[in-house]
Amino acid sequence: MEALHKIKKAKEALNNVILGQEEAVDLVFITLLSGGHILLESVPGSGKTKLANALAKLIKGNFRRIQFTPDVLPSDVTGIQFFNPKTQEFEMRMGPVDTNILLADEINRATPRTQSSLLEVMEENQTTIDGETIQLTPPFFVIASQNPIESNQGTFPLPEAQLDRFMMMVKMDYPSYNNEKQILKNQRLTDPINDLSPHVTKEDIIALQKEVRKIEITDIVMDYLLELVRKTREHEDIEIGVSSRAALA
Repeated sequence: MEALHKIKKAKEALNNVILGQEEAVDLVFITLLSGGHILLESVPGSGKTKLANALAKLIKGNFRRIQFTPDVLPSDVTGIQFFNPKTQEFEMRMGPVDTNILLADEINRATPRTQSSLLEVMEENQTTIDGETIQLTPPFFVIASQNPIESNQGTFPLPEAQLDRFMMMVKMDYPSYNNEKQILKNQRLTDPINDLSPHVTKEDIIALQKEVRKIEITDIVMDYLLELVRKTREHEDIEIGVSSRAALA
């Protein structure tokens, strides 16, 4: 399939920008094509923002970033209805969720109230502002980042409902010595993201997402999956087991 060939080329291009993170790049594409969202955990400066920005450029999609802090409000994420004194009418001003690739940077620094503003949009690809429901233009993909929990102060751990919206949580390690040396050489001269060109269209992504849903699963595999899922709910060392949403993921 031509679209799969384009995805392969896009992954190669992304690996040339984000050196030493091949596994993370693979999992990002798997999550994107599965229609899910991904949570990246790593120390600051490891390339999370660059990965999200480069991915948007590779699929010729729109990219928005939210820098989460304790003072960010839900309306800063979803948008607001505001009164325009010139027209004497209320107008809709969409927030950063109106995009294709949304980077929720340091999501665990926002309050639980603000974190919850992403629940509807991540599950249903829509947002509700002052009672009006707005459908988002697909594809819509959230890449959220958080610094390692144990090294953070002033953070709000993600509640179970928010964590359950993510298909994967991926830890990004430091690059190897050689990769880090190459990063220093590349970015001292120019940012490699500037040389990226689109390799796959948003329409290709949407088409592949539909194909993924057509993949058949035998009863044997599904029974094995459900056995694992149900064991997590019964295990004494697990406080909250895997949900049906996670089983679908």
